[in-house]
Amino acid sequence: MTIFGATGDLSRRMLLPSLYGLHSENLLPQRMRILGTARSELDQAGFSHLVATSLNEFVPAAQRNDATVRSLLERIDYQPASADDDASMASLVAKVDALRNGDVLYHMSTAPKFYGPACQALAAHGAAGAGTRVMLEKPIGKDLASAIAINDAVAKAFDEERIFRTDHYLGKEGVQNLIALRFGNALFEPLWNARHIAQVQITVGETVGVEGRGDYYDESGAMRDMLQNHLLQLLCLVAMEPPARFEPTAVRNEKIKVLRSLRAINASNVSTESVPGQYSAGASNGVAVPGYAEELGHSSRTETFVALRAHVDNWRWSGVPFYLRTGKRLPSRSTEIYIQFRKVPYSIFGGPAAADMQPNGLLIRLQPEERIEMELMSKTPGLDRQGLRLSQVALDLDFHEEFANARKRIAYERLYLDAIEGNSTLFVRRDETEAAWQWVDAILDGWRDAGMVPKPYPAGTWGPSATVSLVDRLGHTWRE
Repeated sequence: MTIFGATGDLSRRMLLPSLYGLHSENLLPQRMRILGTARSELDQAGFSHLVATSLNEFVPAAQRNDATVRSLLERIDYQPASADDDASMASLVAKVDALRNGDVLYHMSTAPKFYGPACQALAAHGAAGAGTRVMLEKPIGKDLASAIAINDAVAKAFDEERIFRTDHYLGKEGVQNLIALRFGNALFEPLWNARHIAQVQITVGETVGVEGRGDYYDESGAMRDMLQNHLLQLLCLVAMEPPARFEPTAVRNEKIKVLRSLRAINASNVSTESVPGQYSAGASNGVAVPGYAEELGHSSRTETFVALRAHVDNWRWSGVPFYLRTGKRLPSRSTEIYIQFRKVPYSIFGGPAAADMQPNGLLIRLQPEERIEMELMSKTPGLDRQGLRLSQVALDLDFHEEFANARKRIAYERLYLDAIEGNSTLFVRRDETEAAWQWVDAILDGWRDAGMVPKPYPAGTWGPSATVSLVDRLGHTWRE
């Protein structure tokens, strides 16, 4: 395995700890070597020190073992290289050839602009042929045109079946449970349609601000950074038809159908179907924090929050709104999918119980803890002398309690193993990426053409007040 950008933040926080977790359980191929590369002029000892420091910081002490760390370091080597320096790429390829004893997996943990040049340099030096594959980090470009350019450049070196586009949300245990919940239980699939479901809400909330990533984030914004990939992938998993099998082509064929069924949001309806926002000064976890423009040091029209009302125009979902919401400096860090079922058609109880009646709901929480809750109506205990009363109760599956002995894994552990084994089920195909960009580009163009600018919201709140009317128009409320 060769990791480009091996000295970067993603590598230190996620990739190296994931490799440690797999190595500690003997899940990596026995003879596999790990080669780090970046612009940094480190030697093997310097990179080994960086790896050991990263594991000490980001692997929980209870899971860390000095002997296991030392044995992982024995797998590791380093070779500095830059995609725009042919001599350094030639040296990198020579190092790969010297270490290679089987297939090679390249992981591009770099800025997307380097994907094409790096892959084509590998191909020019004969290092992208049979037995090699490449992982690409999101985002693939910043719009449809740049995504096509990157995909075309990478495709000159690697066939599509050897390209693994990563959305780490697809490696999360909770996302796997969504698939198991839908297609492993006879209870839900007959109800999973517009006849029984009134609305779907998908929320990815962050409490942090830009955290030193202002230059990158100001060119990206919430739409490109989060919604185009993470939220749309979750929407696809909720809305897709049952695939014939749980294998790459079948699953991804169903996801692309959802993306192509999304009703366009453009200049004609963008003002009623979307709300962009930008956080101003406020409080996060009881601590005063500055606004986005203050953190940047200048004014900006970049959105740090976006809420959309999306529609999947097909037989299964016609008329069901999918509310998508993501942003920074929100009240809580949470990723969840909430599915609200339709109300019972008629209440037999009358009296106070009729007013108590609430629709059933299914909550699938991915973070901070993985949990599934089913909201049901139950009789309130008592003798009911003034009439029967009802209360909403939750059937709660807490994965930390149910699977207390199972180690909580980083999403990249699953993704790395799948990429090593050549299983692309949980990776994103080219047509998915480009279909998502096509839909998102229309919204961004609509904002520009309609003169819409992000509405301010105080840090520590759930976005601009206009998000309330986005759902209220159809008689819904946000789950908070």
